[in-house]
Amino acid sequence: MNRSAAIIGAGVSGLTCGVVFAERGHRTAIFAKEIGQQTTSGAAAALWFPYDVEPANKVIPWALETLRTLIHRARNSNSGVSMIELRQFSRTGEIQIPNWAIPLGARRLSSVATALCRRAGRSGGKRLDTARRLQHFVSGFSLNVPLMDTTIYLDYLAKRLLAAGGLIIENMHFEKLEDVDPKYDLVINCAGIGARELVHDTDLEPHRGQVAIVPRIKDLPYAVVCDDAPLMYAIPRTNDCVFGGTNDLSDDRGADSATTARIVAECSRTLKIEKPTILAERVGLRPFRKSGVRVERAQLCDGRTVVHNYGHGGSGFTLSWGCAEEVVHLATDSPA
Repeated sequence: MNRSAAIIGAGVSGLTCGVVFAERGHRTAIFAKEIGQQTTSGAAAALWFPYDVEPANKVIPWALETLRTLIHRARNSNSGVSMIELRQFSRTGEIQIPNWAIPLGARRLSSVATALCRRAGRSGGKRLDTARRLQHFVSGFSLNVPLMDTTIYLDYLAKRLLAAGGLIIENMHFEKLEDVDPKYDLVINCAGIGARELVHDTDLEPHRGQVAIVPRIKDLPYAVVCDDAPLMYAIPRTNDCVFGGTNDLSDDRGADSATTARIVAECSRTLKIEKPTILAERVGLRPFRKSGVRVERAQLCDGRTVVHNYGHGGSGFTLSWGCAEEVVHLATDSPA
């Protein structure tokens, strides 16, 4: 049975749900206060990797389902999805490769600086430059993963939704889910951190992430990530590079110039480059939910069905397609 679905939120979770519902023949509309680059998703580095999200037993299957979909999307050059080598490092000790990553081809980069400098010294050139960039790290591993260029990918999702007959209505704010027009018999809550007020979920907390957008870095074809303090990542995209980052418990959506300076300095030191020009500063609030991602069906006071899909922390893109399929399953009472 086709549903009339109202989706709250136009970040990656809302857009992905919108595409899935609209392309399967459901009457679909997204309602959001902000869209596109103004959303938290617009500020994300959007590298596929489970981060700052719980619980693992639910998250990993959703992430792996999303991975399969994104690998397929990467074949379309207009999607904004591409495959990139992720190099995940530690400054302090031997890094652990997650069990789920081993079947995906993750490989250890133990004794990073010593081993690579030895090999690079024999071959010289770019390999030596690469090795020098890794001297700050003790260990690491690499894994090929999808990268979603948010400046392209969010528009790609929106266009697919519209092409399937869906709608996107911006500048909309609801005090409660029951305020959604009754002509929609299904409400899907993809409000992100906004769900704190919308459904009074006190388990949600804002994990503030600030990034700096800089020009593309020469000879940086891979992504560099280090979760040790200070959190550091450099993610090369189509036309620029994302430097990060922060993960603070804060509601502050304003960019702090001192934080940007620290981010750029740390990334530049790690990559052994001159400090680049700062093209933009972005801040997003990761919707971390202490009791775990909420993907579940419930009923509104007026009897309509609601499916909640929020609390993805720093893994909105990583879980997007897997969670959207789960939402369809819950909403239609049949396998997606």
